[in-house]
Amino acid sequence: MIGLTRILPYILFFISSSQLTEASQGPIVALDYGSFQGNLTGDSVKFLGIPFAAPPVGKLRFALPNAPIPFKGVRQATSFGAACFQQSLGVSAEDLASLGITSPVPTPASVSEDCLFINVFKPANIPEGKKLPVVFWIYGGKWAFQAGDSASYPGDVIVARSVALGEPVIYVSSNYRLSAFGFLQGKEARNAGLGNIGLRDQQFALRWLQKYICAFGGDPQKVMTWGESAGAMSASFHFLANDGNAQGLFRGSFMESGSPSFLRDITANQKYFDQLVVDAGCRGAADPIACLRTVPFDTLGDAINKSPSSFSYISMTLPWGPSIDGQFFKRAPQQSLLEGLYAKVPFVNGDCDDEGTLFAFANMNITCSTIAVNFEHSYLPGISDDQLAALAKAYPEDPTQGAPFDTGTANALTPQFKRIAAIQTDLFFQAPRRFFFKIASKTQPTFSFCKSRGKATPYLGAAHASDLAEFYGTGTQPDLIGMDAMINFANTLNPNTKNTKSLLSKINWPRWESSAVAHPLFTFVDPAPAVNVTFDNFRTKEIDLLTTIALALFG
Repeated sequence: MIGLTRILPYILFFISSSQLTEASQGPIVALDYGSFQGNLTGDSVKFLGIPFAAPPVGKLRFALPNAPIPFKGVRQATSFGAACFQQSLGVSAEDLASLGITSPVPTPASVSEDCLFINVFKPANIPEGKKLPVVFWIYGGKWAFQAGDSASYPGDVIVARSVALGEPVIYVSSNYRLSAFGFLQGKEARNAGLGNIGLRDQQFALRWLQKYICAFGGDPQKVMTWGESAGAMSASFHFLANDGNAQGLFRGSFMESGSPSFLRDITANQKYFDQLVVDAGCRGAADPIACLRTVPFDTLGDAINKSPSSFSYISMTLPWGPSIDGQFFKRAPQQSLLEGLYAKVPFVNGDCDDEGTLFAFANMNITCSTIAVNFEHSYLPGISDDQLAALAKAYPEDPTQGAPFDTGTANALTPQFKRIAAIQTDLFFQAPRRFFFKIASKTQPTFSFCKSRGKATPYLGAAHASDLAEFYGTGTQPDLIGMDAMINFANTLNPNTKNTKSLLSKINWPRWESSAVAHPLFTFVDPAPAVNVTFDNFRTKEIDLLTTIALALFG
């Protein structure tokens, strides 16, 4: 029989219609649409695979998320739910491995259209009456809103470290729809109000937290969003939703390798929607979306996989991704920032030094200088000849100026590889980040970082997704400085701490706006665990040029 001291931590909350109790097989949480039994393992409790919305199948395919379906009894919540549809990369793992590229996270064990599940990791012992800060993880880290899932990022290590620091947090992650299932394009999607469904899934999960996290011991007023890559971009986009009114869904954010990027109108990729209709067998349908809803999941998936991926020639110009739809995004993200229509909450945001190298592998067939410059038409549609000439001058063929940066003539995989990687680094990552900071730093506390470790990695350098090891520990053992900073921020909205248990207790991470002359970057350098402070003043003219061009083209 379990002793009273084991039972007490779970008989703490009776809020609205939700409560947490202890059973011999594991704790049970009772929500107003059903009860779930988690798993008690050592000093942590996991509730995995809880549906936070109705299955998005049948008539709900492509639809906004709906409330979860009520049920009676107790369901097991001891294993992750299925991942959402994963778009094919269009390149084999063997081909990627030959270039030194390995996926930072494993392939999902199970994939299904019924995929809207949420997971909660919490300390086993929460003092009575105490409500903990909540870290809401938004996955990215694979390939640009095309693949990824919450099961690849278990929260055990985060919760364990937070307890060790004496700064306990609850870690929550959820799935969201990807590729065409989550980011349908075209005038049909716009007219039906079905743009950016994947982002709306995330927002729906955040609303679930507001309603139910108290049942797990969390504080709904202390939610911090955290993401990497597409997850960081997603977190930044939530700053702009509802004209910048966060509606109490989060009080801070921690973003790795992703900022409010330059977006196109939802109709710009009309050709991909039209081709999908044909490939899925819906040619001539009076209502193409209604027809697509009747196509078997596997058949529709095969049709979507004919679309370009992030390893195709167009690389980061996504056929299925966030776009200006008139509802979730009423205007271009940069315009919302300029108009002050963004959430005024503290945040941390940073990039790896060589973000673009990973995606430049998609353009290895480009060896001619003229083509190397003109391929930017696919990234910057409508760019003028004068702008293109200025871009060519700012990012020359000289490999010593390309990415991986500061590696001289090394890593010139093809004559244009480092040049293309440099443009992609700045266009998709550094320019949006710096634009974000220049505006938001005037209205709220902001902190930025640079991940420069791994510069010796052939061709990749300090590549996209390599910062996962610094903050999350995926792939390699973290040195804990980054993880401590994230946990500190979740607790106090400041990565700095005087907590002597933290590796940051004797390190200062200055705010970006603390110097108007040279904005500081908290920089992870080799060899680990070395860190220092560098400055956000690299490639100023080049990045300003890209920003000016992008603003002219995208608003």
